[in-house]
Amino acid sequence: MDNLVSFWRHICRHKYLITLLIFGVIIVFLDENSLIRRLRLYHEANELRGEIDRYRAEFEYSTRRLNELALDSGAIEKVARERYFMKKPNEDIYVFEEDVEDLE
Repeated sequence: MDNLVSFWRHICRHKYLITLLIFGVIIVFLDENSLIRRLRLYHEANELRGEIDRYRAEFEYSTRRLNELALDSGAIEKVARERYFMKKPNEDIYVFEEDVEDLE
């Protein structure tokens, strides 16, 4: 019984510290909007922003390339020759392995 009384006095003496510790555990680990979850979501948002930037750059490149192809008929021939290995009737085409790897 004496141990129980001393334990209760100890709790009463440090009640604010114990309350803060319980509050901290709830905020960091147990809450729906916990600190751990917020850090994970922040990291995911940064990755998605990076993807958005990458897709935006790819879109701008594709748009420029499309405009270039629409304006210049020689550009269409250049793409057909380089990318799809097309040729004129009396031509021979030599394809090197490095060229194929660069296109992929």
